[in-house]
Amino acid sequence: MNIHLTKSQIGLDGVPAAETVLSHVDGERGELIIAGDYVGQLAGQSSFESVTARLWSGATGHVTDEAHVRAGLGAARERAFARLGDLLPATRGMSIVDGFRAAIAGLRAESSLDHEVTIVGAFPVIAGALVQRAKGADPVAPDAKLSHAADTLRMLHNKRPEPREVAALDAYLVTVCDHGMNASTFTTRVVASTQADLFAAITAGYCALTGPLHGGAPEPVLEMLDAIGTRERIQPWVDDALARGERLMGFGHRVYRVRDPRADVLKAAIERFAADGADLPFAGEVEAYIRAALRRKNPDRPLETNVEFFTAILLDALKIPRQAFTPIFAVARAAGWTAHALEQRRTGRLIRPSSSYVGARPAA
Repeated sequence: MNIHLTKSQIGLDGVPAAETVLSHVDGERGELIIAGDYVGQLAGQSSFESVTARLWSGATGHVTDEAHVRAGLGAARERAFARLGDLLPATRGMSIVDGFRAAIAGLRAESSLDHEVTIVGAFPVIAGALVQRAKGADPVAPDAKLSHAADTLRMLHNKRPEPREVAALDAYLVTVCDHGMNASTFTTRVVASTQADLFAAITAGYCALTGPLHGGAPEPVLEMLDAIGTRERIQPWVDDALARGERLMGFGHRVYRVRDPRADVLKAAIERFAADGADLPFAGEVEAYIRAALRRKNPDRPLETNVEFFTAILLDALKIPRQAFTPIFAVARAAGWTAHALEQRRTGRLIRPSSSYVGARPAA
């Protein structure tokens, strides 16, 4: 007998696939816990290196610290830069998003060094090289003495960043470094569960991230803000879009039934940063009107602001090219992906769900 599943069953909503100490999403209460703390407590108070150390410690059961991770990532960035001659030829003729995928697929083990350090260290080097190439310039060599956030900005822009810029990007990297069993993390854990190496698992995770239903919405947020243009056009533009049944980018989330907690963390980061380049009052007015319009349209369950709305504004204020938004997201999420892959290999088993067959049956 064929058994038809509900939409949520088909999407595995609420079905646990692993036990983890890394992060927890409570969609009903709008809470995100990363490595034992609420995301709002971490961002702006803990560095990316510090949170990465906590994730890797939890995943492996071997305690490491911020200083060790910072030194390891600095050295890994230098090693990745030395390998660009091998990695970049495969990216010729590709967009930044696709070129990043091709380049990270070429990463490989470096003797006995920890693979997670190699991967997380390489990501900003590759992203920076692709951005520089798009400008017609040569890659910028990393500075191992800088923080991961500072060196990422330096390789993207070929100049030493200001402290407020570093603080803003570091808050972003911490905020999005992990987020429960999202599509790319699940993909990473599935591949890791087969005992494939870390490089295969993380490449698969990035491929999942590039889909527009997962990590591809920040750029369309800016396109929406560009299309609205002025404060006078907010109401008519939004009303017309909703009347046409269009999706408003940066609103709604598969898990959160209330406001995405990361949205407020990034909004606060923008407010600390926003002297130049971030028109937060305009974006705030757009957000406020869209939220009100969505409440009127669906008062029982209105769509709320998600992380991508303020991600777009923050990365744009940092003058990161829109085409590089997905790779920069991956620079942050690589910490979570590697931790989940390590945890899966240590504590999990082969992930092998079943399916419900609804096709034709052979004749008796």
